[in-house]
This record gives sequence, C-alpha cells and structure tokens, in this order.
Amino acid sequence: MSNFNIAFISHGGGPMPLLDDPHHSELVVYLKSLASKLVRPSAILVISAHWEESVATITAGPHPKMIYDYSGFPPASYQLQYPSPGETALAQQVQSALQRSGIEAKLDSQRGYDHGMFVPLTLMYPEADIPVIQLSLVNTLDAAQHLNIGKALQALNHDNLLVIGSGFSFHNMRAFFAPNTENSQLKNKKFEHWLQTTLSDKQLTEAMRTQAMTDWLSTPNARYCHPREEHLLPLHVCYGLAGRPYDEHQNVTILNKQSSSFVWRSQTASSPS
Repeated sequence: MSNFNIAFISHGGGPMPLLDDPHHSELVVYLKSLASKLVRPSAILVISAHWEESVATITAGPHPKMIYDYSGFPPASYQLQYPSPGETALAQQVQSALQRSGIEAKLDSQRGYDHGMFVPLTLMYPEADIPVIQLSLVNTLDAAQHLNIGKALQALNHDNLLVIGSGFSFHNMRAFFAPNTENSQLKNKKFEHWLQTTLSDKQLTEAMRTQAMTDWLSTPNARYCHPREEHLLPLHVCYGLAGRPYDEHQNVTILNKQSSSFVWRSQTASSPS
C-alpha cells in the first residue's frame, strides 16, 4: 500500500479547459478544488494518455519544453507555457523501480510536456514551481502490464509525491460530438457505474479487483466508451500503485458526458493547512 497521494483525473478535450469552454466548467472547478484539498507535493509524476512508447519511458530533462499535441484550436492555445522544472533524480528512481520489477524502462532527456500534463496542472498548480516528470504508457496498451507498472511504483521512496493519471474515463471522440441520445447516455452511465463500483466495493479482494480491471473489456459498453484504451490505462497504473479501493470519487460532466476522477489519499500525509 503506497504512501503517495494518487489521483486519476479525466482531463477534458485538448486545451479546452484553459479556454473558458462552458462544457469544461465543472472540470475546471473540480481540478482547482482538488489541489486545495491535497498537501502541496514536493514533486509530481504524471502518467499521460498522450504518450506511448515501446517500453516505459520517463522524462529526464531538467527543463522540458512544451508539446502542443493538438490541432485546430485558437492561436493562444499554442502559446501556453508551463515552465515547471523536471527532476532527473526522481526519473532515475522511477526507472530503477520498474527495472527491479522486471519491467523494461528508459529515460528520455529530450521529451517535453504534453497537454495531458500541462492542461490539468495549469489549473491545479498554476505557479508551475513543482518539479514534474512524465511516465509513458506502453504501446501494447495491455491492461495487466499497466497494472504491473503501477504496482512496481510502490517501491518509490520520495516524500510527498503526487502521482497523477491523466486520462479520461469516457473517451469516444465521435460520441462527444454526436447527438446525446438516451441510449448513449445510458451506455456512458453504465460504464461509469461499473468503474466506480469495481474500484470501491470492499467486498472484493484486491485480487478480484485486479482481475476485473484486467478484464475491463468484457464489461458492457466498454468499447463504446473507449474505442481505444489509452485514456483509461492511466487509471490502471493508479490503481496498481494504490492497491486498494479509492478514497474519493468525483463525477463531472464534460462535453455532455459523465466522467470520473478518483483519489487515493496518502496513508501518512497530514491534511493541508
């Protein structure tokens, strides 16, 4: 059981949460409030849905640049800056923790920050003065592999680390912009209910919960909510690290769809002052 604060967040569409988009207003309020409820971290590790590599890869540069990995947005969205420093020592710790568990991992000193990192952190910690590193997904997109990555991170020894899985509990791009029918709402709600129940039911053993998360594709409406799984897998890493039911859940409406965020609080950290 980890002693980190861990949060899986549904991060919204591209830079839209930073552009006063009304369909992201609930998310903006939530992310700002979440930061105020957590002890200020000494460093942040972000697992972003927007970075995939053939092996688990960690940003290791001291001053990562911005990656504007979206298109078709106003010019201001390509001028956003989040000059948070990297932390090479923490990146090396993450690499070592993964390797000790038999997971191939490498460092990347050139890779910058993608919007799965800088959009939510701009809302949570706008001063950009907390060191941040990112950890990639593995492009197999295998659920069990990402649960194991999370479990391996339990070996990290870093005081007051915040681990953020930045994804989206619903991520069907066509559905976001299609008519919001009763049937589409029902599919969305049923999958959200499954996620919430699976990650909270204290009647489940952790072996049973892990198996359910491994077999998530057998859940009705799974492929409707996730035609491709990259936005759900940061949640697998977060649960693998936490190894227990979540402490807090928040459901917000983003682009007319219900989306979840989950928090596992440190078992040793005190409340923020």
